[in-house]
Parts: sequence; C-alpha cells; structure tokens
Amino acid sequence: MTPSDSASPASGAAPSGERIERLGEQLAGRLVLPGDPDWDDARGAWQLLADQQPAAVVIAADEQDVIATVVAARRLDLAVAPQGTGHAGGTIPSMRDTILLRTGALDAIDIDPETERVRVGAGAVWSDVVEAAAGYGLAAVAGMAPSVGVAGFSLGGGLGWLARSHGLAANSIRSLDVVDARGRPLRVDHARHADLFWAARGGVAPVVVTALELQLYPIDQVRAGGFLWPLERAREIAHAWREWIGSVPDAVTSLVRVLRYPPIPEIPEPLRGRAFVGVEVAIQGDAEAAAALLEPLRDLAPEIDSVRTMSPAKLATVHGDPDQPSPAYGESTVVREVTAETVDALLDAALAPSSDALLSIELRHLGGMLTPGRADGGAVSSISGAGVVYAVGIVPSPEAEGPVRAAASAITGRMAPYASAVGVKNFADDPQPAEELYGEATERLRATAEHWDPERRIRIGHPLDGPRSGVAPGAGSSTHPEMLD
Repeated sequence: MTPSDSASPASGAAPSGERIERLGEQLAGRLVLPGDPDWDDARGAWQLLADQQPAAVVIAADEQDVIATVVAARRLDLAVAPQGTGHAGGTIPSMRDTILLRTGALDAIDIDPETERVRVGAGAVWSDVVEAAAGYGLAAVAGMAPSVGVAGFSLGGGLGWLARSHGLAANSIRSLDVVDARGRPLRVDHARHADLFWAARGGVAPVVVTALELQLYPIDQVRAGGFLWPLERAREIAHAWREWIGSVPDAVTSLVRVLRYPPIPEIPEPLRGRAFVGVEVAIQGDAEAAAALLEPLRDLAPEIDSVRTMSPAKLATVHGDPDQPSPAYGESTVVREVTAETVDALLDAALAPSSDALLSIELRHLGGMLTPGRADGGAVSSISGAGVVYAVGIVPSPEAEGPVRAAASAITGRMAPYASAVGVKNFADDPQPAEELYGEATERLRATAEHWDPERRIRIGHPLDGPRSGVAPGAGSSTHPEMLD
C-alpha cells in the first residue's frame, strides 16, 4: 500500500486556540492547551530535566483519540509526537508546532498462556507487564527499570537482564497496531506492511504505535542481585569481573559499576554518603549451578551480597533505578572489547575527582544473543560490541547540570578510543546522528520514512535527517535533553 494524499501543508503557523479546540470536542480523552490549569502536568515528562513546549497536549483515551489527533494535525499543519512515560522525550529537538500525544491511558495487558504471548497497549509500563506474566510462569525481555514504558523500550531496541540469552526486546515483537501519518489504523507484522515492521523494531517507523504483541518465555525463577565492595577495591574487583565474564554462559547477564550514594535520607543507612564498586548479576538456572558460577565473586568477600532466588518480575529491583520521576542526565558508549586496557581506561575516568558528580558509571556485558548474526530481527537486532558504558548523574538543581554533563562527557570521551561506530538508542539522552544509532540500516530507514510520511508528520526521537525546511512542521531550537519513551 502506498500512502498518498492531495492535501498539502498549510502555512506552518501555529493554529488559533479556537481551531485546535475543535479537536478536543472529538476526544474521549482530553485536549490540554497552554494556559490551562493542568498544562505543566500534561506536558511534563518522567525525565524531570525535560522542558517540553508543544503547541498542545492530547491525553488519549483510546485508539480513536490517536486517529483523531493525527487527522487534526494534518488539517492544522502540526506534527504529532507520541509519548508514553516521557523517559526519553528530549531526543526530539523541538516540539514547536507539535501536538504531544500522551498514550499512557492505553495500558491494557492481555496474556495468552497458550501461545506465550502478551498484547499490551502503548501506555503499559514494564512493572505491570512482568507481574502479569509471572502469574503464568512467564518472563518478558524487560528493562532494568520498573517505570519504563514497554513501547518505547522495545521499539528502541531494549537491553535488559535477559538480553544475553534472549536478545534485544525488539526481536520479541510479533506484531504492532499502529496509526499511520494519514490517520489510518493498521496491523503491522511480517506479512502485513513488512517494511514498517522492519523499521519499527529497533529503528524508526513513522507511525503512532497503539499496541504491541510480544513473545514471552517460560522462566519462573532467576538468581539475581548485587555485590558491593568499598570503592578502594575498584580495580581489583573490576578486573576480577572482567576475567569472570570470559567464562560465563549466555544465561548470565551482569555488569560492574562505580556507585556514589548521596548523603540523603532516602538512601539506606549502610549506603548513605558512601562510594562502592559493585557487580550485579542475573542468572537463569538452578540454585546449585548459580552458586558455582558466583563462587569466584563471593570469594572476593563482598561487604554486601544481595543475590537471591526471585521471580523475573522482581528483576527490576536489582539495578535500583528510581520508580518515580527524577532529574538525571547520562551518556553512553559501546566498547568493541572488554579488555584489561578498556577496564583501566574506564576506571581512570570513573575514579577521577570530576566523576564525583555522577551517581553511577557502569559497564554492562553484551555478547550472547546480542552478537551480530545471532538474531534475525528488524532494523536493529544486535549490538556490535562487547560492552556498553553508561555514566549518569542526578541534577537536583539547575547549577548541578553543568558538572554532571561535564563528568558524563569525560567518561565517554575517555572511552572514545575503544568505542564501536554504532551506539545503543535507549542509552542516548541527547539527539544523536542516525548513522551512529542505526549504522547500515540508516538509508533504508530514511526511505521507509519518506514513503510513509514524506511530510514528517510523526515526530520521532533522534530525527533521521533533521528538520526539513518548508516541509516538516516543528523545526526549532533544542530543549533540555532527556530520553523519549
């Protein structure tokens, strides 16, 4: 099917309130405009550093609201930016002349235990989905943070605790329900609109996703948790971890990290105001096999050992990501190899005084089913590298943002000699060049976007080719960066 439309964009000027208010009359949900009492709440993202300034916000109640919003946007010469939770909204350079389409209310979850699949609305978050799946002894390739949206995570690739054994979350997508740039509802899968299905899985599809069908996996228990040692043992522990990961099976996903806990009441007393080196693990297998695998790490006498048997639904507690909106900024790099030289370079930066501004600096072990050639998925089905470095800091006040950004940039800058050419989309807080996220798939993604949405009506994070003057609505200056979800 080839989209075509005789309608041409209007003048490009923002519509009058009277005109856009007609959209509100068509919605089962709500239209929120600048000046309304709940404007700031409606436009706000989970990532509190974001300052999203759209022309209007639609809080959709159902798929019909999504269709109405896209159709109205075409009439008013506006763009549409779909967003679930707003973990990553800052990857859109601007929302000027854009309707921010909030899909959080589309959060239905329907599990079919026979096919081991789940159908979820675009607003569902992982904490709800993994709890529902666990009731059937099933697990999803979910994120490490409970509050992350299923749609944004999965469409962005999706790197979680089951990644080395089951690949990126994008590879578990079986079908999508979408609304295209003309306002048409479509089912997208291998047989129907295969070009969109390919583009959506880890890449960019110029559509609004309203629901996803995902494969689940029969995993009812894992052995997972973390070890902590005082920071002065950082080099010893990091190199021991590096040697250890060389012998573990794909059923083991792990990371090493430097953690600096702030001296605030929300942090438990044994951790408050202290710095550690930590190793976190998730192991699929029986208790005896897991214990044998963990013995080399336990022989290093960690101060804290929280590894235990748990449901896959509890994996989101391991990494300690906040479950409430927070102001944070991070940067990432995929490294080609995890060698002694790579680890030393990371520690040189992580232990420098400038890194005191950061909460966490981690190196996640990749490989396994993430290795190129191991999975045949969509636009992004693997990661070309052995590890991903992510450095993040909390920004509790405006004056703290500069030091946090500088510290994160110092980490990625130090790792540049060891970096792969292509990064991980879900770890990119700022808009990134398309080639650095999609590699060889970039031109095919651009062709798909041009075919289905030549006006760039659907606004996406990390724009494929930047604003197109005179064609794409919504061009403008950058806002605070964050991550689109």
